[in-house]
Amino acid sequence: MTPKKVHYTGVCGTGMSALAQFDALSGLTVTGSDRSADRGEAQDAVARLAAVGVKVLPQDGSGVTPDALVVVSTAIESDNRDAQRARELGARVVHRADYLAALAGARRTVAVAGTSGKSTVTAMIFEILRAAGLDPSLISGANLPSLRTRGLLGNAWLGKSDLLVIEADESDGTLTRYRPELGVLLNVSKDHKEVAELHALFKEFRARCTRFVVSADASGLADYETGATTFGFSRGEFRGSDLQVHARGSSFRAGGAAFELQVPGRYNAENALAAAAAARELGVEAAASAQALKSFSGVARRFQVVGAARGVEVVDDFAHNPEKVAAALGAARLRSRRVLAVFQLHGFAPARFMKEEFLDAFAKSLRPEDALYLPDIYYVGGTAAKDISSKDYAQALTARGVRAFHRPDRGALAAELAREAREGDLVLVMGARDASLTRLAEEVLARL
Repeated sequence: MTPKKVHYTGVCGTGMSALAQFDALSGLTVTGSDRSADRGEAQDAVARLAAVGVKVLPQDGSGVTPDALVVVSTAIESDNRDAQRARELGARVVHRADYLAALAGARRTVAVAGTSGKSTVTAMIFEILRAAGLDPSLISGANLPSLRTRGLLGNAWLGKSDLLVIEADESDGTLTRYRPELGVLLNVSKDHKEVAELHALFKEFRARCTRFVVSADASGLADYETGATTFGFSRGEFRGSDLQVHARGSSFRAGGAAFELQVPGRYNAENALAAAAAARELGVEAAASAQALKSFSGVARRFQVVGAARGVEVVDDFAHNPEKVAAALGAARLRSRRVLAVFQLHGFAPARFMKEEFLDAFAKSLRPEDALYLPDIYYVGGTAAKDISSKDYAQALTARGVRAFHRPDRGALAAELAREAREGDLVLVMGARDASLTRLAEEVLARL
């Protein structure tokens, strides 16, 4: 499937930009288009893509040529101008997941699956393998600071070996297209799909992996353990012990090695244990994994500290399902007197589908002194039924004793948070897909 020229429709998206960079670093001619770039947004992404040779063009069909392979994702509508132009010219069109599957099939691929923690564990495995001198490649769903310091976007790298570390995405079911040498399964919870439907996908993924590593601590994964390597703090072949979680990180022992992490929360200790278990399957001893993770600073928008002022810390986080929200709030509670949380729901369908789970997560994770601010639901177009709102969430949470506020005017939210924050507080901005959430966090810090 390897062409000489590839055009990505939606090139600034996380999954597409990673593939585009990978191709450009491999020496292919790569172009792309994106609606956000047409609106003058995503300027940093456009510049970093250009730095590796990816030319971003208007999404008007002009970037599509008869000799190009046109890569699209599930988010690209059939009436998209690039897609229409490809049909007119008879250019080959391929889904992003099929293209990634072809790349992965040509390499010794490590694929990380699960409804929470994929991006961080993928990054951790990559950093461990790189520190061990195995020179892996990476195609990820989040940006690594260690790659951004090189001027890259941060979610892709071309190594010299045949090892490739990727995320296996369950949201659109495409993880069943890969045949990894090593599969990793972290957890399963309701997200995008019901749990039973997710298990059907993960079981097919499991069957396609040559070797498998699975959490023995996560609920509902016993059926995946036969023939697999298990890990966990309560049980498992690769067992963690002496876990200590503190405000700025955690420590534990596993495989005879002492792990010291700079990233917060029990969930990151679990992520590190998963990464070390996967690395051990590839011949990297626990001591080498512990050394590599000692300096691991996380990935973009995964409890990323934006800064602090007036004794108030501001954190940006990608949390967008109930389990991730609970984990982020748990980490925030450990390092603050009070949490002022912002959560932007990403789409009307997820807001409707996971409403009860979200309400439970917030009600259990927020203390009486904490507060939750809910902007309007993030909407990028389409035919979604707008029969639910963040105001509905605020009212339901208020009835359960949570200090929850609907804030339709997000423009005024940064000023309100800066006024409300007191020394010892932590402002936690959560939500997916909307790059401007990071700017909101930065504006809060600037106002502080």
